[in-house]
Amino acid sequence: MTAAYIVDAVRTPRGIGKAGKGALAHLHPQDIGAAVLRAIRDRNDLDTSRVDDIIWSCSQQRGKQGGDLGRLSALWAGYDVKASAMTLDRFCGGGITSVGLAAGQIMAGFEDVIIAGGTEMMSHHQEADGWDQGTPYATLGRARGNYALYEQHPISAVGVAADAIAGMEGISRADLEALGVESQRRAKVAIDEKRFARSLVPVCNRDGTLALDLDEYPRPETTAETLAALKPAFIAVEQLAAAPDGTTMRQMIERKYPDLRWEPVHHVGTSSGVVDGAAALLLASEHGLTANGWKPRARIVTAVNEGDCPTLILNAPVPAARKALARAGLSVEDIDLWEINEAFAVVTEKAIRDLGLDRDKVNVNGGSIALGHPIGATGSILIGTALDELERRGGRYALITMCAFGGMAPALVIERV
Repeated sequence: MTAAYIVDAVRTPRGIGKAGKGALAHLHPQDIGAAVLRAIRDRNDLDTSRVDDIIWSCSQQRGKQGGDLGRLSALWAGYDVKASAMTLDRFCGGGITSVGLAAGQIMAGFEDVIIAGGTEMMSHHQEADGWDQGTPYATLGRARGNYALYEQHPISAVGVAADAIAGMEGISRADLEALGVESQRRAKVAIDEKRFARSLVPVCNRDGTLALDLDEYPRPETTAETLAALKPAFIAVEQLAAAPDGTTMRQMIERKYPDLRWEPVHHVGTSSGVVDGAAALLLASEHGLTANGWKPRARIVTAVNEGDCPTLILNAPVPAARKALARAGLSVEDIDLWEINEAFAVVTEKAIRDLGLDRDKVNVNGGSIALGHPIGATGSILIGTALDELERRGGRYALITMCAFGGMAPALVIERV
């Protein structure tokens, strides 16, 4: 079995994901997907007729993001028509899954050169039929008629689940806010020291003028005092009817966990930011490296997936990380850097506690609380961020994982070469 190598990784800046407000919001999703695909091509002198496939992630494949966004973005980027593409959806986890599938195709000997990545323009989500602007995924079951969510696996909004987990685990609001403040502080240091410079590529308007070249979402002025003054964000969401019989989201969780009681604790300062963004990674086999004269930056060690309770939604990263370590033959101590997506502060805080992690190795350049979470693209962004930081520090292994709606988590381990 051949190895799968990462040759390059790029991402766009993350723009505020609100129509009329974010610097990327006026663009089409194909525009920002094409921006990273062009960068991968140009930076690596890539003959796009030699791209065996493009595996893309997008969570809301509706409206402007519909119609195999990976293929359409590649065509818009000027890729040769021989460069085929597909687009997948694993909710928030798709950006890791696209890279994992690409690595699997290469390791199986089926392909030699694959681009993996993802796009999400959350500013366009409100245009998609059935999308609840205020509480993403909150009404997913109701809007789409997914009766399994009502009867077999009662499921609520992700923010409500985050609050419930915090109550279940005894994680205080103050602890969550400390993580949120630290995410902002670390992101500021990373931006000031230009730690993202290698992967970051600008996005231009169609007339060639600059749309955005720096992350737009961070709030470096955040303090413990400003977060303590915020009201919890999901109080009203708890009471939304989410089932045909009028059962509320809080009641759905309490039906599954009748002894669980909790208070709302998460808010905008401890939740991931709503942003637009895209990312792409160039992967190759040993033959692909030689044929194109490329030098690899990292090797994909393993890529796994794990499911957990759909009612609590967010708890799969810990078992996924353990599974990845076992498959890779590694221990927690072997991992130099961890990227555990900050969908909500409780996700990362719980993983740190459960796995016994050194906080100085986790999300060292800030996370989605500070930088934002373009759902289908985030996993690919995190892999590139981890690779850049491994190189900066001279580390060897990084583990990247994130929760995904429905109680899932992919996890991937890379080794710097």
